[in-house]
Amino acid sequence: MGPLSLPRTVSILGSTGSVGLSTLDLLDKVGEEVEVAALVAGRNSELLAQQALKWRPKVAVVEDETALPDLRERLSGSGIRAAAGASAVVEAAAMEAQWVMSAIVGFAGLAPTLAAARTGAIVALANKESLVCAGPALLRAAKLAGGAVIPVDSEHSAIFQVFERENVQHISRLILTASGGPFRTWTRQAMSAATREQALAHPNWSMGAKISVDSATMMNKGLEVIEASYLFAMPPERVDVLIHPQSIIHSMVEYADGSTLAQLGPPDMRTPIACAFAWPDRLPWDAPKLDLTRTGPLTFEAPDPERFPALEVAKQALRSGGMAPAAMNAANEVAVAAFLDRRIGFLDIAATVAETLERLDADGALDGGGDALERAKDTDATARRVASGLVAGPLRSRTA
Repeated sequence: MGPLSLPRTVSILGSTGSVGLSTLDLLDKVGEEVEVAALVAGRNSELLAQQALKWRPKVAVVEDETALPDLRERLSGSGIRAAAGASAVVEAAAMEAQWVMSAIVGFAGLAPTLAAARTGAIVALANKESLVCAGPALLRAAKLAGGAVIPVDSEHSAIFQVFERENVQHISRLILTASGGPFRTWTRQAMSAATREQALAHPNWSMGAKISVDSATMMNKGLEVIEASYLFAMPPERVDVLIHPQSIIHSMVEYADGSTLAQLGPPDMRTPIACAFAWPDRLPWDAPKLDLTRTGPLTFEAPDPERFPALEVAKQALRSGGMAPAAMNAANEVAVAAFLDRRIGFLDIAATVAETLERLDADGALDGGGDALERAKDTDATARRVASGLVAGPLRSRTA
């Protein structure tokens, strides 16, 4: 086996979040020498400074400008430049690097991800919203620049690994697996009283608050359906979801000859990160290995559309096209934030998203066209205004 051709310069957007921490942990365990161009965080200046002092990036950026004085003080005398604000985040993303981890949560990750793609870097994509809001534009930008977008979400990484591009015409469907989240067996009535703490208690994965709530509503799987459709050029009707509570099979590709190829592994984000880091090679490291003799039975079930309506809301947004997915994402971010602030109930999240899309569709506000980033920003702002009004008042479906 010859030497691996691994990236030597990297940037990590979202370094203090769960994916960013897993990325740095992987790089630490592998022991490969890498030069870090930029580390970017949201507001955790203390942890960002600790990371910067260890990894010595050229710049450390915090999106929240109020955290800049603290970051500067912590990095004083280190020679590491500190910066803050949305424009500084985009500038960091556009720095020269061979490999960029895009793990900023939410719509805020779109502009920096596009900036990274336009440099020709390999973009390891953990930010769902970039694809949901501007998937075709992002993939086109990466291709034109000579780079690539490699998915890091465990489900899309799984498909990426067993997707035979030379046989794409023989692929019947993509099957995304879902854990079912913490409310998989709950009744709709019980879910109506679900608390913030219960929604954040994911049974298999350690994730941030927003992503954990998306898993509980299954909106995360709806977002992933949209991502998969864009990433693999697959029509919506050929992307399915299957609940698999053990999270051992991460996703599958079904072929016309009856073969179904699956990628399996323990639920550990470092594995898909390692895949994206070494692609097209494989990275030897002390990875957790799968022991099927100890996993117990693997079970599967269809998602219940009555208890988890967010999945169908997302599929309808994908079928509608245009800016509907971007509007859906914005409304969901508003609704999840309201739930985490205890201003609305759990079932109100999907209801808010659905009603926002209905109102914007009726107003003709979801057509595509124009610059992808600017159109996405306009749609995002409009949808947030509508959704914010809904969470502040009565929802038609709130008592459904």
